Formats: sequence, C-alpha cells, structure tokens
Amino acid sequence: MKSYTPPTIRRLHAEPCNPFRLGSAPRCAEIDGVPVERLARDHGSPLFVFSETALREKIREARRVFERRYPDVRFAWSYKTNYLNAICRVFHEEGAIAEVVSEFEYEKARGNGVPGRDIIFNGPCKGRAILERAVEEDAMIQVDNLDELLLLGEIAARRPEPVAVALRVHLDTGTHAVWSKFGFNADNGEALRIVRRLMQMPGLRLQGFHAHIGTFILEPGAYRKSAEVLVRLALAAEKLGAGPIRYLNLGGGFASRARLHHQYLPPEQATPGFDRYAEAICDTITQVWPAGRLLPRLYLETGRALVDEAGYLISTVVAVKHRPMPPAQPLAGVLAAYGKGMVAHGGATARESDRPALVIDAGVNLLYTTAWYQPTILPARACTDSPVPTTVYGCLCMNIDVVREEAPLPGLTTGDHVVLHPVGAYNITQSMQFIAYRPAIVMIAPGGQVHVIRRRENLDYIQELEEIPGHLVRKQPLRKKIKHGSSATRLFRRLQPPVLNGRKQP
Repeated sequence: MKSYTPPTIRRLHAEPCNPFRLGSAPRCAEIDGVPVERLARDHGSPLFVFSETALREKIREARRVFERRYPDVRFAWSYKTNYLNAICRVFHEEGAIAEVVSEFEYEKARGNGVPGRDIIFNGPCKGRAILERAVEEDAMIQVDNLDELLLLGEIAARRPEPVAVALRVHLDTGTHAVWSKFGFNADNGEALRIVRRLMQMPGLRLQGFHAHIGTFILEPGAYRKSAEVLVRLALAAEKLGAGPIRYLNLGGGFASRARLHHQYLPPEQATPGFDRYAEAICDTITQVWPAGRLLPRLYLETGRALVDEAGYLISTVVAVKHRPMPPAQPLAGVLAAYGKGMVAHGGATARESDRPALVIDAGVNLLYTTAWYQPTILPARACTDSPVPTTVYGCLCMNIDVVREEAPLPGLTTGDHVVLHPVGAYNITQSMQFIAYRPAIVMIAPGGQVHVIRRRENLDYIQELEEIPGHLVRKQPLRKKIKHGSSATRLFRRLQPPVLNGRKQP
C-alpha cells in the first residue's frame, strides 16, 4: 500500500523553466526628452516631475470626446487631486473651472484668478465665513447636509436676491459601495424631502443636482445609473415646482492607468477610455430627458484621469538587500508549525528562499496612493540582465513602508535612479513631512524647459509656524560654546566628577 502524502500549498516560481517570463528590462531614461540623470543632478532626489504636455493632451482629449456627444459640457478641475498652482493654471488655461472642497482650496482657486461664479464648492464641512463669501461671489454651492442648508437659509435671508444652490445626493449604482457619507439619499426619498424643505426657504433657489459616486470607477455602467437617477430626480423636483433645473453634475471618479493591487488585467486593458464614460453619461441624459426640451448643462469634476499619468517620481537606490520569503508549506505542516516560528516539511525545518530587495530614498510619506495602487518602477539606465521579482522598500523607519511588494526589476545597485509612474494624483496633496523633507517638484514645458513649481522644503519652512513657550527657552549648554581641544575644554573636563561603575562620584 502506498504511503499517504499530505497536500501541499506551494508558491509557484517559473524562473527555472522560463527566466524571461517578466520580459526584457525596460527603462525610463528621459521624461519629455529631458534625461532623468540630469533632472536628479540639477534638482535632487527624490524629485516629482510633471509633464505639461501630458496635462494638456489629457484634458483636450476628454473635452473633445464629451463635446462630440453633448452640446453643453464643462470640466471643473478637482483641486484636491493636485492643488499645485502651476498644475491648476494649466487646466484653467485649457478651459476648466475649479472644483473645491474646503476654504483652503476655495482661496487657492480665487488666488489663481478663478471668479466665484466659476467655482463649484463641494464638501461636508463649510463654515459660515466661507459660505458667506461663496454666496457673495456667486459660487456654485453643492449643499451636502441639512445643517448646511439651514445655515445657507440664514445667510440668504439677509440678501435681496435668492441664492442659487444645488443638492448633492448619493445613490446605489450596484457596482460598488455607496458613498453615503456625502449628500442626501436619492434612493429612499430623502432627496425629494429636502427639495420640499428647500422650497419653503424663500431665500434659496434650486438650480442643480450633484452626485459623485466614488473614485477610480472602472465600470462605466455606474455612471449610466447615476445619470439616470439625477435626471429623474431633476424632473421630479421640477414637478414639485422647484425648477427649472439648470445643470446636472456627475462628479468625477474616472480611472487613470494606475494599477490596483491584485488587479489581473494591465491598466491598458482594464481602464476605460473617455469615450466609454461619455457614452454612459451623455447618451443616458439625452435619452431620459424629455424630448424637445433644452438639455441641462453637464458638469464633470475630473481629477485623477487628467493628472495621474502626467506625474513621475525620480528616486535613488540607497541600499540593496535580500528579503527572506516563506518556503513551500505542506498543509499539515502549516497547522503544526503555526505559532512556532518554523515550518515542518518531511520531518525537517524547511529552508527559506531569498528575494532581491531595494531601499529607495522615497517612502510612503510621498506615495500615499501605494496603499491602493502599484506604480510601475523602471530603472533610468540600460540593464542587460532580465528582471526578477524585487521588493522595493521606502526610506522610512516603519515596517509598513513598502512601495512595491514585487516589482519586476533587473539587478540594481546603490546610486542607481529609478522612475515611478503614474504618481500625479493625490500624492502631492496627501504627502507629509515624516522624518524627511518633501522634495522639489518640477514641470517640463512643451519646449523641454524645466521649471521648478515647488522648492524642496527646509527646516525653517517646516518650523515657521512653531512657537516655544518661554519656560522652555534655554541657553545653549556651556560645552557647546567651547571649541573642541581648547584649554577651556580641558579645564571643563577636569572639573567634571569622576565616573565609577557608571555613576558619577562626588
């Protein structure tokens, strides 16, 4: 009788049978014609780099696709996605208005020359002072909650003319979790109840509906559902006497060519083009809106899909390591060895295998989005050896600082530059100074000229707003004022009590 062989859970590695399964080693030697090595030499590492050409091409493509399908559409640049003034101004030059979610962003938009009437004001937290300013400057306020609506009613009661507002709603598209934190429920009748409440407030006038259903939406059908709900909600509001509804705001959330963790298809196949989003949104509004009536204006708050692929991060390898990987594990051995720190295999301790690992000078403090997405990492120099699975660590003193668990990279060494892409969306606005200064940011103009659009931080900048209470202000210790090796230093040391067994003696 044959002996029993326990089932085995085994990690599959194809390198022995196909060493070229990860392909040849591609590289990123230049960005918009500017050598990566020169960028790093002139501006330091790490370094964020943005392509102005890519920014302009993306928004022009989006506008062209949507304007072919809809007669009245406007794009609003999402400041929270990337609030750098140079980035914002590129999109404003291309015809985009501003979409903001806070007093901070509202002030940035006004500072960039955007008039109040061209600012869409979103967000669940709008204080009285900024709401009063937004009302005075005729901004497009998207009401998020009942408390905000009542506050706006108080502000509007003191004005001679009604204040035009829109209502933000949330809804179930059947494709992903509902963002119920924001707005009023469009599925259970709450939104229409708020419409009735608004109609009882003579200082307010309803002009639109807004729905931002989520982020990185890979299923365009979700927008088809959202567009239909907004149209039917607008028609129902008009039937109640609240109209006419001037615009519908379908929010943002279009996906870029970033790659989600555990995503099977490459972004080139998984990410829909603007044409599929436009078909879902524009065709639905056109079909559901009453025939013969002027279509409402369509607003889109596109952010990630316009800026993500225009952003690069140059980083430098600072250390080369080997990461121990768990070995193949028999199922019975897993259970037996759980909690013992070892895995039994055939009566012996299984040996671990190693994986190449790198430490680079940029961490998750700069790459917030690596919690959800896997940036492509490419060497800046040509490499002849084949890429192998490599773990890429950041430079922080935290174990969670892993930029990529398994990136296909050739053998790299200390001092080599790598380029991470795409990183243009949210990483700038959500980066932080955790044990390191935030790096410089440059933008490459269409002619190849490199412009610094944010300087590297320094200690004075970081500490500018700090204040030290008077009782904590101390003079410098004597020993720091004395030059090393001077006679005063030797006298100072002779006057110190002797140390015996780690204790100072009297």
